[in-house]
Amino acid sequence: MSYLVNLALEGRAAVVVGGGEVAARKVQDLLAAKANVTVIAPQLCDGIVALANEKRIVAHGRPYRTGDLAGAFVALAATDDEDLNARISSDAAAMNVLVNVVDRPALCTFTVPATVRRGDLTIAVATEGRCPALAGILREELEGRYGEEYAELVSLFGELRKKMISLGWNGQRIRETLARIYRDGVMERIAAGDRGLLDEFLRSHSG
Repeated sequence: MSYLVNLALEGRAAVVVGGGEVAARKVQDLLAAKANVTVIAPQLCDGIVALANEKRIVAHGRPYRTGDLAGAFVALAATDDEDLNARISSDAAAMNVLVNVVDRPALCTFTVPATVRRGDLTIAVATEGRCPALAGILREELEGRYGEEYAELVSLFGELRKKMISLGWNGQRIRETLARIYRDGVMERIAAGDRGLLDEFLRSHSG
């Protein structure tokens, strides 16, 4: 059983080995986390080349070399070369770099769950590497269940929590109040798009 965490990557160095579409998706995820991304591969797909041309990443169109992970916080291997994947994993271990090898959990020090993101809300599904396809299927279900309005919910609850703390409420009271607001239908009020209706609902539940 793994221990699920969120890595704080802002301003940290991330190296992606591989230049195909899978690598490009990993690069986008790392950029969303505000990492400083370097890509290394003999062949780079159009998406990676475009990001390099925009100066959003550094890209090296050459084979991976021992030492390329020096100074990295995380490394991601997205290649179809099993020997290379094993080498990257070994190099990362020697340099104390966290490493993920796509679809090869035995070579990883961390795996990446399937995620649904709604603003600051992240819902993750992991199968301990046993069946990534199932994680993807469940993610699609969650995408349908949790719409974009949940981004507004996180922002709203964050502000409510801050106000409750300023009023001296303890943790249990805050949790119970937010749970009641959620269960009594705050999502329906958010979806309706009527701020007055939402404010009235919140006033009636925040006493």
